[in-house]
Amino acid sequence: MDEGNDRTAQDLDDVAEYGLTSRTLGGLPIVNHVLDRLGLPALLGQALGQALGQALGQALGEVDARTKLAPATAIRLVISNLVLGREPLYALGEWAARYDPALLGLSDGEVAAVNDDRVGRALDALFDADRASLLTSVMLRAIKEFSVDTAQLHNDSTSISVHGAYHDADGTARAGKATPVITHGHSKDHRPDLKQLVWILTVSADGAVPIAYRLADGNTVDDPTHIPTWDHLVALLGRVDFLYVADSKLCSRQAMGHIAGRGGRFVTVMPRSRKEDKAFRDWIQTHTPVWTEAARRPGPRRGEPDEVYATTPALAPSAEGYRILWVHSSAKAGRDAASRMARTEAGIAAIDALDAKLAGPRNRHKTRAAVAQAATAALAQARADRWVTFTIGEATTKTYKQAGPGRPSTATNYREVLTTCYTLTADIDLERIAYDAASDGAFPLITCDRDLTDAAVLAAYRYQPNLERRHHLLKSVQDAAPVLLHSPARIEALFCCQFLALLVAALIEREVRTGMTRAALNTIELYPELRNCKAPSTERILEIFATTTRHHLHHDGALVKTFQPELTAQQQQVLDLLGLPATAYTQPSKSRR
Repeated sequence: MDEGNDRTAQDLDDVAEYGLTSRTLGGLPIVNHVLDRLGLPALLGQALGQALGQALGQALGEVDARTKLAPATAIRLVISNLVLGREPLYALGEWAARYDPALLGLSDGEVAAVNDDRVGRALDALFDADRASLLTSVMLRAIKEFSVDTAQLHNDSTSISVHGAYHDADGTARAGKATPVITHGHSKDHRPDLKQLVWILTVSADGAVPIAYRLADGNTVDDPTHIPTWDHLVALLGRVDFLYVADSKLCSRQAMGHIAGRGGRFVTVMPRSRKEDKAFRDWIQTHTPVWTEAARRPGPRRGEPDEVYATTPALAPSAEGYRILWVHSSAKAGRDAASRMARTEAGIAAIDALDAKLAGPRNRHKTRAAVAQAATAALAQARADRWVTFTIGEATTKTYKQAGPGRPSTATNYREVLTTCYTLTADIDLERIAYDAASDGAFPLITCDRDLTDAAVLAAYRYQPNLERRHHLLKSVQDAAPVLLHSPARIEALFCCQFLALLVAALIEREVRTGMTRAALNTIELYPELRNCKAPSTERILEIFATTTRHHLHHDGALVKTFQPELTAQQQQVLDLLGLPATAYTQPSKSRR
């Protein structure tokens, strides 16, 4: 018995001498594959090494001995974190500790050096660096390395809401460089109570790959942004013949004239405020346009009719002489009619509700003017004032009231009191409804390109929603709101990282979809339960690798065995589509310094 107990104790001691270390790989090999093809680590090292050297009065690339974490390494860490899963700066150290440090470009000692203070100083260095040259080099490398087609570019802006006062974000320059002003403006997030920044993004029509960005003051309006944006794209690409597509804010005499006058091309939607828009809608009341089908796609649900797009040329060019193309969408026609009906019903209900209040004992609208004002406000709130009007009715009731004090008697005098009561009746403007119904589903596009077919102009404009996908990625997945930064310079630098992360994510997505096209695959089994996916997203691509882990077995501090991850068929297929060998996961990670 004693011998058995001794053997058991010895076995337990032997087991206690073993240790298992696990390091997450996740999507880092995929992210690094794109970073390496972009040459981003080297470009960051060059740009930030120069900035740091200038700040410390040192030679190019020489890092101060006190700098335990090189700025380029820290910025690369921020970009990787934004692509894989947004963590606040103070949590970057804990996040990095879960991963194989070699995949993050870190040594074992540098992992412990990651903290928000050092990363913040790296953001300062990025702001001080020549970011324009850095981004130009990165984009030219991306366009060449990934064969990104830049013949058609799309531009749009969105607001980035922030919480807090941000008193220091007043545009004060740092080292001669302007900083963004965080202030109130037109909120596209429908949060006018919050201060904001304006994010202006341009992407290609080839996979919605980000090409350029600009972080503007929170009160910036879209109209004047297109001229400097287009000029920047011309300088970046070295050409003017690309097709520039944007929303209705591009439809200004100055912006369109600037682009067309320099040999450029544009497509945008014409706003309802233009006289040309009203002229067509007036004409269509008594005429029937000749619509030509330009595009068709299946209905959103099984059994629903196809969505059909048809075009017809305008009767005359714009006031500036540009080509106008009218488009009719069957789906939009249905939405326009349904919206008008719903708003009309809401307007009638609002008038009826107000009429009931007028008849109640607590009515506070005592004059005709007050009733009219309340009815007008009710229709405006229901957004029905275009089709619903109202009629004010008036009724006078006669009552008698004792003329003086005292108990009433046969000798009491009474005075006549007239009380005016108002009623409301909703009226539907049938002529206005018929006028609007005649042009349901119709909207105008304007372009200076007379060689594009109608279908090509429509196809260019219909790609615009793909840009919204990048805004969604920025504001939700990457969680762009800089709630934990207060330095305007660091906020500006962080959004530079956001742009680079967007670029990496877009290229991953594009590479997988391009690989599917090469392999003649309409779908891949990417969703849970191996359900088919037609258009893989970066979030889902990286999600299936999130738990990929490498384990190291140690005995007495010495490495005994490394257990490489076993890739699933689903993961292997994605790597094949990316052109990334499985050895990126199944062989020891090499130092990426």
